[in-house]
This record gives sequence, structure tokens and C-alpha cells, in this order.
Amino acid sequence: MNVVVMGAQWGDEGKGKIVDYLAQEAKYVVRFAGGANAGHTIVVDGKKYALHQVPSGILYPDKSVFLGSGMVVDPEALFKELQMLSDNGISWEGRVFISDRAHIVLPGYRQMDKDRDAARKRPIGTTGRGIGTTYSQKSERDGIRLADLDWKDKTDDLDQADRDFLAPYTDRLLAMRVDIAAKMWEYRRENILFEGAQGAMLDLDSGTYPYVSSGASCAAGASSGSGIGPRAIDKVLGVFKAYETRVGNGPMPTEFNTTNESELCNYVRKTGNEFGVTTGRPRRCGYLDLVALRYACHVNSIDSLVLTHLDIYDDMDEIEACVAYDINGKIVTDFPANIPDLNAAKPVLEKFQGWKSDLHACSSYGSLPKNAKKYIEYIEAFTDTPVGIISVGADRVETFVRSKPWKR
Repeated sequence: MNVVVMGAQWGDEGKGKIVDYLAQEAKYVVRFAGGANAGHTIVVDGKKYALHQVPSGILYPDKSVFLGSGMVVDPEALFKELQMLSDNGISWEGRVFISDRAHIVLPGYRQMDKDRDAARKRPIGTTGRGIGTTYSQKSERDGIRLADLDWKDKTDDLDQADRDFLAPYTDRLLAMRVDIAAKMWEYRRENILFEGAQGAMLDLDSGTYPYVSSGASCAAGASSGSGIGPRAIDKVLGVFKAYETRVGNGPMPTEFNTTNESELCNYVRKTGNEFGVTTGRPRRCGYLDLVALRYACHVNSIDSLVLTHLDIYDDMDEIEACVAYDINGKIVTDFPANIPDLNAAKPVLEKFQGWKSDLHACSSYGSLPKNAKKYIEYIEAFTDTPVGIISVGADRVETFVRSKPWKR
């Protein structure tokens, strides 16, 4: 069975934790997009692991993981990450594989990323990891793939600095390469978990263009970035937080107003530890945007939602969520493509009573307070999508399932 886990917001929804949790029943885990700009945090028995390129299932000693064709791989960052795993007692050798169609991030691309963003009239807010430039080179058919590293004519075309950079990594990378399409076909009767990066609203086509990622962070990216056909996907899970966050520039209709909501913003940011795993930047925070979430469910055929960070609201008397936009006096309930409209949008908010209790103690949906259930049920009705998994804390065990993800 093939299950896709993707972000249903602007990234940072807690995908890493959910992939790690679901990987218990998977045989293989495949990352299908993004690169070292992603930051997936996993907490096991109080110990925190920050992963950027290695799929989140790596912490299980019996799982093999794949960096898919849709990824852009930074060799230097990858081997630092693998060393981190070794230093923490995680044996990864023979369990980490890279698609021979994945593209390679070269060192000069990082500065190109920063320079290009600085030269824009409307900067994107790139992480400066060379991701966008690598995808751009890929689209222009000037990139270099893992499969090209032993193609001498191709590598001879590279600058000497790039060849020098690749030299200590080439043999190690080639030892990890696989034909991922062949492997996915070979493993087609196994449980395979497909891990996305960033989120639906950062997808190149369906996100808030041009303030988006360069890769495919939509559900369809699991197919194009992993060597399987679209009809081979059995289920799509969309991960979202009980509130909204965003890193970098671009519209965010429900962002807390710094004039009169700064205290609420600081509370959510501090309580939810809303700082970038990769960059350390404080994330922009806001009310849960149900308009955007419903849009993400529709355009990605999300079968079931995964709600994280619900416990952040434990001490609040009242909660609010956005159910429509007021755009220059017009009430809008569908997510617009027009950036000026999104910038002008003011959230129309629905109020919910808080539950004033510690959700960390809850181990099932039935044990949740009544008001927490009402909040979840409203989300389900608004998006017309069930919430199948709920996370009430950072640790792996602070998760419970309402509908079995590995059941068709």
C-alpha cells in the first residue's frame, strides 16, 4: 500500500513526526521533493533529531529509506546529517539510497540563490541553500544528476571548483544510487510511505506563486518524484497545525496583527516553538486558515487530515479560526490566486470556547475535552475531510489514530 504524507499549509506542520510515527507499519520511506531547506523534527523518548534530507523513517533500524527523483541533494549537508545519525547511535549504512535521477546541489548555487533573491523587486525569502537554483538548472536542462556523476563528458563540463567539491563525495554517492522506479515496482506489494517537503500552499503550481518553493510539494509530486504512477497512490494524508505559520515572504491572510495581536503571536510562537529547524528564523504565526485548508484538501485529493499542535491552545479561554476572507468589502470563501487580493484579505473569524485542560494526558479521541472535539468536528465539516490522526505533543507517543492509515 502506498500512503503519501504531505503538508497541508505552508510547511512546518509536523510532517517529520507523523512520518516517523506511521513508519512503524511501513517497509520503506521515500522523500519525494525538496532538499536541505526542509527541516523535519522527530522526538523519541525526549531526544530530538533534526532531519533535512534523510527521510524520517531512518530512526527505525529495520527500515530502508530513499531520496527520490524529485529531490535536490546537497552532498555536503547530506553526509553531515548522516554523521549526526551515526554520532547518535543510528546505524544507517545499507539503509539509505538515492535515486539516480535526483539532482545535485553544487556549492555555487547557494550564493546564486541569495543573489537572485536580493535582486528581485519582491524577494521570496529563500533559505539560501541553493534549492531554487538547482531546480532552475534542472528545468533549463543544465543540471547534474546523480546518474551523471560517472558520465565523464558531463562532469568535464563543470567548473574546476565544482569538480573539486564533488571529488570526495562522488564514490560515496554512487554507492548509494538506485533505479528508484525499478525498486518501487519490486516493492509494490509492500507498505511504502511517501514523505513530502514544505506544504500545499508552497507548491509551484497550486501555491501562492511566486512566493512558493521550486519543487512539487503537492500530492502529485509523490508520483513524479518517486517513480510510481499516480494511480498507484492509495491514500493521501494532509498534515496541518491547529493554527497557521509561514516562513519567508508572501501573503498570509490570517497572520496575527502586530498592532493589537502581538501578545497572541508571541504566545503561539513561544509555546509552539515556532522557529525554523533549518534557518532558526521565527515563523510568522496566525489563526487557522480554514479557507486555505479546504483548498489544499480539494486540489490534493486529501483523504484524511492529521492535526498537530492542538495542545498549544490548552491554556486559552477562547480560540478563533478563519472561515472566509473580507477582500475590499467582499466576502470570499474560495482561495484566490491573485496576490493583491490575498494581501488585502482580512480574516473573517469564528470563535470557539477553549478547553482549559492538559491534552498531553489524552491517549484517544474519546478522552479529549468536549470543546476540543467541537473544534475538530468544525474543521472536519468545513473541509469535508475527516481528521484521522491527532498529535497532542512533540514526542512520538503523544499521537493517536482515529482511522487506520494503512487500511484501504
